[in-house]
Amino acid sequence: MLQYRKDRPPRAAGSNAVEPLLAFPHGALVHFALSNSAVRMTTRLDGFATVFLPFDKGDAGAAGNPPNPAGYATDYLWKAVWARDSWLEILHRYIVPRKNDARQLVNTIFPRYHQLDATRAIVAAVRRDGAGDKYLIQHSAGSGKTNSIAWTAHFLADLHDSDNRKVFDTVVVVSDRTVLDDQLQEAITGFERNRGVVAVVKGEGASKSQELAEALAAGKLIVVCTLQTFPKALDKVRELAATEGKRFAVIADEAHSSQTNETAAKLKEVLSPAELAELADGGEFDTEDLLAAQMQAKAAGKELGITFVAFTATPKDKTLQFFGTRPDPSRPPADDNLPAPFHVYSMRQAIEECFILDVLQNYTSYKVAFNLAHEGGAAQGGKTLSEVDRDTAVKGVMGWVRLHEYNIAQRVSIVVEHFPAQVAPLLGGQAKAMVVTASRKEAVRWQLAVRKYIAEHGYRIETLVAFSGEVEDPESAPEPLAETSALMNPRLRGRGIREAFKGGDYAILLVANKFQTGFDEPLLCGMYVDKRLAGIQAVQTLSRLNRAHPGKDTTYVVDFVNDPDEVLAAFRVYHTTAELAGVSDPEQIYTLRAKLDGLGFYDTFEVDRVVEVVLRGKDQSALDRALVPVADRLIKRHAAARRRLRDADEGSADAHAARLELDALVLFKRDIATYVRLYGFLSQIFNYGNTDIEKRAIFFRLLHKVLDFGRESEMVDLSSLALTHYTVKNLGTRRLALDAGHGEYKLQPSGPGGGEVRDKHKAALDEIIARVNQLFIGELTEGDKLLYVDKAIKGKLLECETLIEQAVNNTKEQFGNSPDLDARILDAVMDALSAFTSMSRQALESERIRAEIKSILLGPGRLYELLRAQAAGGRG
Repeated sequence: MLQYRKDRPPRAAGSNAVEPLLAFPHGALVHFALSNSAVRMTTRLDGFATVFLPFDKGDAGAAGNPPNPAGYATDYLWKAVWARDSWLEILHRYIVPRKNDARQLVNTIFPRYHQLDATRAIVAAVRRDGAGDKYLIQHSAGSGKTNSIAWTAHFLADLHDSDNRKVFDTVVVVSDRTVLDDQLQEAITGFERNRGVVAVVKGEGASKSQELAEALAAGKLIVVCTLQTFPKALDKVRELAATEGKRFAVIADEAHSSQTNETAAKLKEVLSPAELAELADGGEFDTEDLLAAQMQAKAAGKELGITFVAFTATPKDKTLQFFGTRPDPSRPPADDNLPAPFHVYSMRQAIEECFILDVLQNYTSYKVAFNLAHEGGAAQGGKTLSEVDRDTAVKGVMGWVRLHEYNIAQRVSIVVEHFPAQVAPLLGGQAKAMVVTASRKEAVRWQLAVRKYIAEHGYRIETLVAFSGEVEDPESAPEPLAETSALMNPRLRGRGIREAFKGGDYAILLVANKFQTGFDEPLLCGMYVDKRLAGIQAVQTLSRLNRAHPGKDTTYVVDFVNDPDEVLAAFRVYHTTAELAGVSDPEQIYTLRAKLDGLGFYDTFEVDRVVEVVLRGKDQSALDRALVPVADRLIKRHAAARRRLRDADEGSADAHAARLELDALVLFKRDIATYVRLYGFLSQIFNYGNTDIEKRAIFFRLLHKVLDFGRESEMVDLSSLALTHYTVKNLGTRRLALDAGHGEYKLQPSGPGGGEVRDKHKAALDEIIARVNQLFIGELTEGDKLLYVDKAIKGKLLECETLIEQAVNNTKEQFGNSPDLDARILDAVMDALSAFTSMSRQALESERIRAEIKSILLGPGRLYELLRAQAAGGRG
């Protein structure tokens, strides 16, 4: 029985003491305590060990409660929560007993305030406005989204309108990963009052598609599916809504998955080129991307009575524009009618209430400086180097540097030395760390380098590497490598990466476009970042560290690539409430249409002919007759321009004209893809009411599929590059203060892909290398001169028969301690004095520099291995 204490009101304003307001008999379901400004709740009294959880409304994104001019800041508790009807609803519909395998009561689930508030608000809005709207729920990690989704699903499945008619026939819940999230499944089935209410699509005994169709057709109240089967689920939902008038609610969890063939085509219409490139390298897409892709279908929306409820901690700008709630729903989005989340439980509140950690409290950044040389020089055969695309060349040069053995070795040494010193001692020695690399090939090289360093230095650290698919890297292995390959993860023993990492064997997980999102490991206390993270990706990746765990109060981030201030700005966008700075400009589509029409690569008759065939129905031969002549004409123009460029003299007017033609055609192809993405995005927000706009979207989408110009990307020969200087400098550790800058950081609106394609810039490779050097050279010491060591010193040592014999007959450690090696290095330095005067003089005068030279020779210089190989070759 509940006993309300009327004898004593809350303490006076300004008091911080917790004052019991309810007295419960031992074993009651829930216990409350409050002060003038805060409410606390627990489901189990345990003396001084009792854990009270916050039960506050939140105050402008922060913890606590807002001031109440009419009374106590906590009076919502007895006026609203404990009101008779409210309390009876909580007892009947929210409280869920948790039992162990022996069916004994272990604990009780009781909603936190934001869960109670959000679920009630969703139900009230749907009951008031009917089916067909969209609701964006911005709930931080640590908010208990799993239970919030389960409550929402059951309440919507049971919901009746004012005339006592059922609002939804079925509620579809989208979870993540191929194997359904066990926690979500248990929560939903745990709330089930009647057997058979929930159907979980597992594909047992039938295909998932068939099982899904049967569950939806049978009118199951709640159907749970994965992200991979969601496109089929939504297609079936739309079909049943259109043909049978059924109404559905779709609840989307913040989920992430690897690419599948079924989703690839749709995703290409909403992802930017950078996102697509990452996806091609084994990256993951998320619920927001897939929802945006599915919303391109014109059948979406209120007219079919499909309600969408999207849960996410970090909504993207396009998600806010698609699913956000507008102050004036009768008007389209505008700068004075900005869409916003329907309900918010902020990152700041979750941190202040100790449900998650602030991951920016120990942020160490490094600055890398290097210099390159192109050994071929600026001239080859009396002619200047062919011009190459500047962006392609810079990307290639930077990729070459990132994969360079010396670059990886330097970063590996920092990571492996930092981990046992700072991270490993946490949580009683159970703490784990993650290394985030920029590509799958880098992950392969990192794993080999880390394991080598650990073995050479005698550390007892086990590492895993995770990436999708196979990686071809002949420098690492003759055969393609997968994460299950023995060379990569030799002790998996049939386990998945998640399962293996959760055990006690492995301390460091190296990842490439995998596990950066949707990965929940509370023991993760350290992260080493060697990848460019921009905007939301920085927040999602670093937030892998924020999971709470008993005794966990510290995390470490070591970043080799990103600017800490840019990372901080990204986090501040989501610290309280994600806000749009404005909405996408609907005029973009008209500007792009005018540009494309003005090129003269097609005419209005050809557009209308293709659209007419499409609207008549499926007739592939008729579509080919309408579309192929346009594509064939443009493909032939591209081939002819390529021949003219090949035959023309370099630098001539003919070569210039041919290159302009090629660039125009390639840019046209990219622009029509951009048009399709922009129209699919903007048409969901703005009603253009212009058939010409939609006709071109249909025409361009089909034309892009058949417009094949062959290999369009230029290859840049980097075989003559040399890394001459290199250093990595610790810029120090600082706390990135999230609690500043409130309201100053907002999401900038954009269409998928940004809406523009830049013209290519051409430059000679040597010019590009010089510009790269200008960006990255600096703060270099004499010990960083790899070219001097590699060419002048190592070449001389490889000729020494004494060193060859010692390398063959000794271990690498014994060889490194040889006095003959030190003597020969000194001889080589003296021999190089005339050619490398400054460097040799510094080396002669400094024993430290000579020791560094030896370290480079035995490390990335591979002197020992080359001497042994030379001996083997001589014997052969």
